[in-house]
Amino acid sequence: MYAEERQGEILRRARADGRVDVVGLAEGLSVTSETIRRDLTVLERAGVVRRVHGGAIPVERLGFEPPLSTRNAVMTAEKERIAKAALAELPDEGAVIIDAGSTTGRLAEALPLDRELTVVVNAPPLAAALAGRPNLTVVMLGGRVRRRTLATVADGGDQLLGQLHVDVAFLGTNGLSIERGFTTPDPAEGAMKRAMIAATRRTVVLADHTKVGNDYLARFATLGEIDTVITDAALDAELTGEFEQAGLRMVLA
Repeated sequence: MYAEERQGEILRRARADGRVDVVGLAEGLSVTSETIRRDLTVLERAGVVRRVHGGAIPVERLGFEPPLSTRNAVMTAEKERIAKAALAELPDEGAVIIDAGSTTGRLAEALPLDRELTVVVNAPPLAAALAGRPNLTVVMLGGRVRRRTLATVADGGDQLLGQLHVDVAFLGTNGLSIERGFTTPDPAEGAMKRAMIAATRRTVVLADHTKVGNDYLARFATLGEIDTVITDAALDAELTGEFEQAGLRMVLA
């Protein structure tokens, strides 16, 4: 088993069991404890587990939210495929919302040069990256900038959204489950996402498969309030079917 495969298995077990311990992993994967400790260090640096005495806990169980810089460095190939698939959801012309996030940011980078679009964003880095594009009109939602996500929240951005009506909103999410719907750790970001949903005809969520099965503090949408989820092909087929039965259109990139 290659190191990447072993680390993927460790993360899978951590998410399934709520925590993992070094001794149990070493015995179960037939490697030394030192190898497991190195693997846990790699996973912690990737922002997906937190080391604790004798083992590790997945960050979802801690309510921990990795910074955007960390999230930009993981699941990169999957996020690129998701962003490419999301291009098919763009209108030929009109207005879209692109939420702050590591996967939605890749969609912003991939926006075509041959369409006249108004793009509403809630992240200063996205506004700066898109403002120079001659085919785009960029609307920046104001508010307080959260350091972890670089998203603007509260303080008027949601009020501006109440005056807009766009064609498609592309949102990110921290968690997605059959029981709780779409969730995020921060209530203020959840409120901004709800305002985005209210301002659009159609909502598309971009989320790699590691977000599925996780629940966070603030729910911003039920399954019935979202039209489409674009994720990667690693999502379990049974889970995909359950979401489709609940009314979600699932696109696997």
